[in-house]
Amino acid sequence: ICSRPKLEPGGGGINVARAIKRLGGEVIAIYPSGGYTGMHFNKLLADEDIPSIIIETENETRENLIILDESDNNQYRFGMPGSPLQEKEWQHMLKSIEGMNHIEFIVASGSLPPAVPPDIFGQIAAIAKRKNAKMVLDTSGDPLKYGVEEGVYLLKPNLRELCTLVNMDFLPADEISTSAQQLIERGKAEVIIVSMGAGGALLVTRNKKIQIAAPPAERKSTVGAGDSMVAGIVLSLSQGKEIVEAAYYGVACGTAATLNPGTELCNKDDANRFFKQLSYHQASL
Repeated sequence: ICSRPKLEPGGGGINVARAIKRLGGEVIAIYPSGGYTGMHFNKLLADEDIPSIIIETENETRENLIILDESDNNQYRFGMPGSPLQEKEWQHMLKSIEGMNHIEFIVASGSLPPAVPPDIFGQIAAIAKRKNAKMVLDTSGDPLKYGVEEGVYLLKPNLRELCTLVNMDFLPADEISTSAQQLIERGKAEVIIVSMGAGGALLVTRNKKIQIAAPPAERKSTVGAGDSMVAGIVLSLSQGKEIVEAAYYGVACGTAATLNPGTELCNKDDANRFFKQLSYHQASL
């Protein structure tokens, strides 16, 4: 017997925007949308009061399914093929970003639809530089490589993605921070926060290497945890917090998201409670 489905707008950047709004911040989402699913997607975001710049597309917005087996709490994820974007559509997105003023942060997150050039995040990073905005990148594969090649402010890879960037199949624990710092020294990023799931995160800057352990939590779902983490980091930085505090708050937000079932993101009260539990006195590596 199936329960009633819960429909939520999703995708990396959309989840970051939604989480920032939940945490009390201001954000503008820029995304492509088409067809009947696109119209419903737009309504779901409007219901959450997310200001948006919508790029209308000829192809239908895709749907993904996450099924929870309540008997054993296992999740099954079904990722549908993305709908291709036409050149005029993704070019419209770039022009929309270029046309915005007074941008402090640009977050590029998630995978790319088919037919979008893999260097588009690199193009967005170049726009960020021209606008003196801080680019935050959370993606994988070729889009990650191109974005890093242009150079970004903050990079949030997981261990597999970090290995890809340094051309390694595997990184021993004692080489993770060194590899991240080498990328920073090469000008690929100013800050790298390596997400480690239940293990928390590793913050690396030019002169800091800090392991942040995630607080204990009864995890129901990991969907949206990484996006919630990015949201907490960016919101804290936008409020003038320094990077160490922002990273701790990001881990708190990521952990808070795991308390909720399905695709639900972090709750502000849970995030603040976990943040208070975290110690600022963990030793640098």
